[in-house]
Amino acid sequence: MNFCPQCASPIAERLIDSEIRKGCPDPACGFVLWNNPVPVVAMIVEVEGGVVMAHNVTWPKTFYSIITGFLEAGEDPEECARRETMEELNLHALETSLVGVYPFAQQNQVIIAYHVKAAGEIKLNHELDDYKIVAPADIKPWPMGTGLALTDWIKTQIGS
Repeated sequence: MNFCPQCASPIAERLIDSEIRKGCPDPACGFVLWNNPVPVVAMIVEVEGGVVMAHNVTWPKTFYSIITGFLEAGEDPEECARRETMEELNLHALETSLVGVYPFAQQNQVIIAYHVKAAGEIKLNHELDDYKIVAPADIKPWPMGTGLALTDWIKTQIGS
C-alpha cells in the first residue's frame, strides 16, 4: 500500500505505540496499516491407509503438503476445515480435532491446524494436481508453517 485509503496521502513510517509502523503522516487522519496476519486453516486429512499429502499446481514438483484454505469472514475455523476438505479433496469430514495454532511469518499468516478423519473418493479440485497417501510414520515434517502442525500431530500418534 503506497497511499492512505482514507485521505490519499503517501504512506510513511511513523512511531506508533512505541513501534515503527506504516501509516498516514497526517495526524488529522490517523490511519495505521496494522498488517495483521491472515488466518489460514490447515487440515491433516486422515483416510484409510494414512494422511493425504497433496501437490499444489504452483509448487515445485517434489513438494507435497497437507491441505490448507483461507478462513472466510464470519466462518468458524472447524467448519472451514470441513468445507476445505470437501472442496479440495471431495472427502466428507467424519471427525475433526484441533491440533494447534502456529505462526507463519514468512507468509504473514497464522495457521489453525486440525486433524480431520475423512471418507469418500478423492477428487482433486483445480488447485491440486496430485496426491499420495502417506503413513504417519513415514511423514517427514518441515520446520515451519504446516510442518509444525504435522510434528505435533505425529507426536500424538506414537503409541496409538
